[in-house]
Amino acid sequence: MTETLLTVRERQLNRPQAFAAVAAILLTFAAAAAVPSPLYVVYQRLWGFSAATLTVIFAVYVAALIGTLLVLGALSDHVGRRPVLAGAIGLEVIAMILFLVAGDVSTLMLARIVQGVATGAALSTLGATLIDLNPAHAPGRAGLISGIAPVAGLGLGALGCGILVEYAPFPTHLVYAVLLLGLIAAAVAVAYLPETAARRPGGVASLVPRLGVPARLRADVLALLPIIVASWALGGLYLSLGPSVAADSFGLHDHLVGGLVVTLICGTGALTSFSLRGVPTPRVLAIAGAGMTVGGLITVGGMLAESLLPAAVGTVVSGAGFGAAALASFGTLARIAAPHERGELQAVALVVSYLAFSLPAVAAGVLAGRIGLHPTALLYGGAVAALGALALVAQGVRSRRVALS
Repeated sequence: MTETLLTVRERQLNRPQAFAAVAAILLTFAAAAAVPSPLYVVYQRLWGFSAATLTVIFAVYVAALIGTLLVLGALSDHVGRRPVLAGAIGLEVIAMILFLVAGDVSTLMLARIVQGVATGAALSTLGATLIDLNPAHAPGRAGLISGIAPVAGLGLGALGCGILVEYAPFPTHLVYAVLLLGLIAAAVAVAYLPETAARRPGGVASLVPRLGVPARLRADVLALLPIIVASWALGGLYLSLGPSVAADSFGLHDHLVGGLVVTLICGTGALTSFSLRGVPTPRVLAIAGAGMTVGGLITVGGMLAESLLPAAVGTVVSGAGFGAAALASFGTLARIAAPHERGELQAVALVVSYLAFSLPAVAAGVLAGRIGLHPTALLYGGAVAALGALALVAQGVRSRRVALS
């Protein structure tokens, strides 16, 4: 028995390897979440559903994700990171199989619900595990990866899906088969991860849905809320309706272009997060608010003029704001949370993020059915620009209060 335990310990990944593996798993889950976006146009053509139905499909995923965060967000703080990650990967595999066999809207919705549960279980646990494994010589690395990996994964997933749908056979199947292979690799990696969270009592009690922020952290978390809401509302627009808006407003029906719409904002966001990694957080927050405000206005201007170039430039500028917001918010959370608070605090931030991600997108889908997709996109883009400006003002007020205190 002792020899067996020693063998398992010898096979465990060391901390740098484990950190890289967890980052890769986070990237995989984010990519899988983005994959349906370029396919929505294909599903609409095959099954003939409306923009409102499209956003409902999008929303059930987010509702399942948020519900799971509320129930399971703190579970890994009690039972350990590895059991929760293993369960999340298993559910994600089931979701991919459902996508593979989907032949109607109801099965597609079921696949998205299962995927939402899997992603909700994974995200807070992966974020907490990154903080657990953060190297001592680079204290900000976990926050950096927590900010970059989801954004980069969304961009890579959308772009990869767009390429496969446009140029490869089996457009609604092949991409899910590829993701299944990635999930098998993730399961193997989890088997060799070291457990980073000690078991402690309260696991069953932690399943009671609740959101809580320790009193000492509330001011910091409240200061981040405007930028989190603005950035994820922006992401919700592009991931739910972005490819459809490109087709409706600019006549771009190429599926690769549909993937590029998402990649423009997410890829720019990931590059911006990496580029700003050494910049003080207040300055990053200012860049985030300014990027979303200016980018939103340029995009709306391009759509009003029915000109593709300014709309694309505005998307890139907005993407820079999106990436800066992700870096500042998740970097701050990684820095301020104590070990026993990490899972629950990540869950709080993610619940807020995904509410902002989904509710405006659903409202936009309903509105599009009444006034049209193009006017809806204009209104949504203007609202995101206004939210970015509000976040910029809120951060300025917060900075002045800190300076005076």
